[in-house]
Amino acid sequence: MKIARMICVATAFAAAGATAQEGGKTISTPAISNPAMPKTTINFATATPGGGFPLYGNALAEIINAADPTFSIEPRNTKGSNENIPLLEAGQADIATVAGEPSYEAFMGIGRPRATHLKILTAMYSSPGMFVVRADSPYKTIRDLVGQPIAFGAKGSGLPILSRYILDGIGLKQDEDFKSVYLDHAGDGPAMVLDGRVAALWGAGVGWPGFTAIATSPGGARFVAPDADEIGRIRAKHSFLKPLTVAAGTYPNQNATINSVGSWSFILVRDSLPDDVAYRLAKTLHGAEATFCKKLAQACETTAANTVAAAPEPNLIHPGVAKYFREIGVMK
Repeated sequence: MKIARMICVATAFAAAGATAQEGGKTISTPAISNPAMPKTTINFATATPGGGFPLYGNALAEIINAADPTFSIEPRNTKGSNENIPLLEAGQADIATVAGEPSYEAFMGIGRPRATHLKILTAMYSSPGMFVVRADSPYKTIRDLVGQPIAFGAKGSGLPILSRYILDGIGLKQDEDFKSVYLDHAGDGPAMVLDGRVAALWGAGVGWPGFTAIATSPGGARFVAPDADEIGRIRAKHSFLKPLTVAAGTYPNQNATINSVGSWSFILVRDSLPDDVAYRLAKTLHGAEATFCKKLAQACETTAANTVAAAPEPNLIHPGVAKYFREIGVMK
């Protein structure tokens, strides 16, 4: 596979040409006004259909492809973060969505060799973790859910890793204190909550499709997050998790701010991605921040400044991206 290949196009592409079917949507490559203009194809690994990463990835591809027709960002579904990291390391993906906890473990070498060949393109959005239950359920605290069947997310995704850290911080074991269910597809979770097969669905962030599906159901939803004491205990044990909030009104009938903990998800890139390509990606993406924000609520957090603040170490930002950030003054 030739990744990030440069293709000289002899004839103009039709607007409907070169499509990629991912996450239930079709991404169309825009027409190129100059047939001789070189085109850079980017292989973009996301996650399973129905989850937040394909939703975000498809939107990002549309934004960049429209803003710079010399790019063809091609999203494809994967099993999620735990598959995406090896794909990047093997050079089988150019860029990939990766949740905060798998990113942290890869960068720090926790449970695996340190991933020195991964770099950050951008911070995506913050991911405060919480459970969602039906509004008519009796569950109001995390302790209420002990012993119940819980859908903790798709196999291979980063969500079950986040929940393990949070539950460990309050002295609970995910696979011993709960009847853990791991999904083949992220989109399967809401139906399981609504029909009673599981008591709750674990998820994270703003605009997360699983939360939205349950919150907009006829019976509505209630969110269950760590309380103030639990947040303190979690952070004392796992300091890399940060206090995060979900503003009131983010989801239907969510009338109060939800406090929790979590981390930032990233788009990571293989470090062999040429500096000029990474520079162009960053410039195009952050030049279209306002457009991206209008398209997708969680994309409002995808900013150059947030990327610099969220990166565990400055040298983890791809050199081409760092060059652009220094030019616009958000990085020294």
